[in-house]
Amino acid sequence: MILYEYPCNERVRSLLRVEYLFERLFFFAKGTDVHHHQVSVATLFDLLDICDRSDLRGAVLQDLERQRVALGALRQHPGVDAHMLDTMLAEIQGASAELGAQGRIGQELRDNEWLSSLRGRIAVPGGSSQVDMPSYYSWQIKPAEVRSGDLHRWITPFLPLYKGLALILRLLRDSGDVVDLVAKQGAYQEMLGGKLFQLLRVWVDSALNIFPEMSANKYVIWVRFATQDCELKPQPVTSDVSFKLSRCNI
Repeated sequence: MILYEYPCNERVRSLLRVEYLFERLFFFAKGTDVHHHQVSVATLFDLLDICDRSDLRGAVLQDLERQRVALGALRQHPGVDAHMLDTMLAEIQGASAELGAQGRIGQELRDNEWLSSLRGRIAVPGGSSQVDMPSYYSWQIKPAEVRSGDLHRWITPFLPLYKGLALILRLLRDSGDVVDLVAKQGAYQEMLGGKLFQLLRVWVDSALNIFPEMSANKYVIWVRFATQDCELKPQPVTSDVSFKLSRCNI
């Protein structure tokens, strides 16, 4: 089964975008080839750009505090596993404390004159080539373990942000119940009656070679399935499609 996710608001969309960048960063940073490390550096600057354009740290801290208060209120409810609740609250508190103790995320990279210069060159197509920045090429031909050590040092200041963000998204994803549904003639509609969700998750059989196109508001959820023609243009599916859906909200 292939999982597709659809954020129902801009806050969750932003978190998912940053999560995607972190996943790409971690994947390529684990490699040893110089091209892997090129992608890692570029992705690191993408994260730095996001942190410069928005108060991502503050938004994550606010979400963690909101979840701490909401979960704390469950302590008096009958049937709540107190040990599991305490474990989750401790995890939230730890993530908040670690992120809150930081100053501006990535400031070490901004203070590094060479990285600041490289950041500007990478923004130019082909600007980080040997012709334009020989010092970057000199770094690239260093042993893989040297480059990996540098990347680890540059990535470390971003880890508290990642931990907090990953915790918020885990809580959100775990909040939904997975149900089996059928999209008649490739389309599924569900009336909500004013109920809001933050995230939709759809699983579809990979053998079908189709994908969902989703939309949602407080009134209705739409899931329409499509396939791609020889030019990769989406084409609507007209047959019934079995799929799984999770509606998430915290």
